[in-house]
Amino acid sequence: MEFRELIEKRYSVRAYRPDPIPEEKLERVLDAARLAPTAVNRQPFRIIVIATAEAREALGRVYHRAWFVQAPLVLGVVGVASEAWTRSFDGARYHVVDATIAMDHLVLAAANEGLGTCWVCNFDPAQARAVLSLPPNVEPVAFTPLGYPADTPGPKSRRSLDQLVMRGRWRDPA
Repeated sequence: MEFRELIEKRYSVRAYRPDPIPEEKLERVLDAARLAPTAVNRQPFRIIVIATAEAREALGRVYHRAWFVQAPLVLGVVGVASEAWTRSFDGARYHVVDATIAMDHLVLAAANEGLGTCWVCNFDPAQARAVLSLPPNVEPVAFTPLGYPADTPGPKSRRSLDQLVMRGRWRDPA
C-alpha cells in the first residue's frame, strides 16, 4: 500500500475477529517497531506480546473494554528508563518518546498487513505493571489489540493544517 493511502485508511479498530495472525505478519509488525528511530539509537523500549486466550482476565484488569481482548493478541509497549538517552539541559529521559515512536511504527505496519489496532493509553498503570511483572525502571506506555478488524471505519475528524502548523515563531492559538 502506498504510504499516504495507508495513513488515510488506518483507524482505531474496536471489534476484532478471532482469526490467528500468521507468524510472518506478526514478525513484520514487530520488526517495524525495531526499525523506529530513537534518541541516540538507544532503543529503550520492549514489546510484550500477550496471547489474549491465556490472559483475558488479567488484561481486563489493565483496560476494561470487552473489545480489548477480542483480538488474538495484545501488544504492550514499555519504556526502559535506565536505557534511555537523557537530555543534559534538564535531565529529561526519552524512553516514553522512543516507545511511542516504536508504537506508531507498529500500528502503521499492522495496517499495512491488513491487521487492526487501537492505541490504548487509558489503562490502569498499576494493573499493567502487576500483570506484566514490570520492574521499577520500566514504564508501561501503550497497549493495542492486534487482529483482523470485525468493524468498519467511520469518518475521521481531524483539525486543519492551518490549526496545527505554525510557521516561524510560536503564537498562542487562543
